[in-house]
Amino acid sequence: MQTVMSTNGLKKQLEDWSHIKWNKINKVVKNLRQRIFRARKLGNFKTLRSLQKLMQRSHSCLLLSVRRITQTNKGKATAGIDKEIINTPEQRVILVNNWRKEIKNPQKELRYPKPTERNDRSVFQPCATESNRQ
Repeated sequence: MQTVMSTNGLKKQLEDWSHIKWNKINKVVKNLRQRIFRARKLGNFKTLRSLQKLMQRSHSCLLLSVRRITQTNKGKATAGIDKEIINTPEQRVILVNNWRKEIKNPQKELRYPKPTERNDRSVFQPCATESNRQ
């Protein structure tokens, strides 16, 4: 698989999870985090905001977040509200490639009654794709 990396990630869709160069992905994300830290320390808020937007749209950050949620986190075997557990590399590739599509209802609101009050306690449970957005 021949891919070209840019500042914002791959130029084409991901085909194989095992062909990702994690050292390069980690380096890109680390560099972006350092640039954000440096801009904040210097008080350059315009650059800070643009770097934060770049990080939100970055393909490298997306790949790293999918890897953390589905491979390294302790709750990787726990399904979210979408009842999906992403275990295989093929499922991870599908998740990354379908990332930009809109999610109609990313969280489900669960209400638990309080024993002493009239108001219920609201808890929002995210789905797997919403966990990656955070």
